[in-house]
Amino acid sequence: MDKFMQAAIAEARLGLAEGGIPIGSVLVHNGRILGRGHNRRVQQGSAIRHGEMDALENAGRQTAQVYRESVLYTTLSPCAMCSGAILLYGIPTVVIGENQTFLGEEALLRQRGVNLEVLQNTECLQLMRDFIAKQPKLWNEDIGE
Repeated sequence: MDKFMQAAIAEARLGLAEGGIPIGSVLVHNGRILGRGHNRRVQQGSAIRHGEMDALENAGRQTAQVYRESVLYTTLSPCAMCSGAILLYGIPTVVIGENQTFLGEEALLRQRGVNLEVLQNTECLQLMRDFIAKQPKLWNEDIGE
């Protein structure tokens, strides 16, 4: 498995260990992780700290050129908010761990020219399936249902 998806999975596991939702992400530029993050809505009482948003925040300010040359790895299909950030910053490629437990705005991203690679990674799938089974109320709060 790709070392960057492994890093995103490690972030997801860290979030779960902290009592949060197991979704992780890393922003990669020229083979180097600029920012890593995980869903921290529970830990920080945040409305917006999804894994992708956390990774972008932890990467700090970057130039438009850096974003246009970067790849975002995420363990779960990006929601509307995270997809908006991907489009806003012009990130051209997103590698998605899985989209079976949640299908985000992949059609919009593809329509806007973002290259998506969906892995259907068994570890990502199992993390989310176990979490949703154990914490359905928290999961539904996070995805707005």
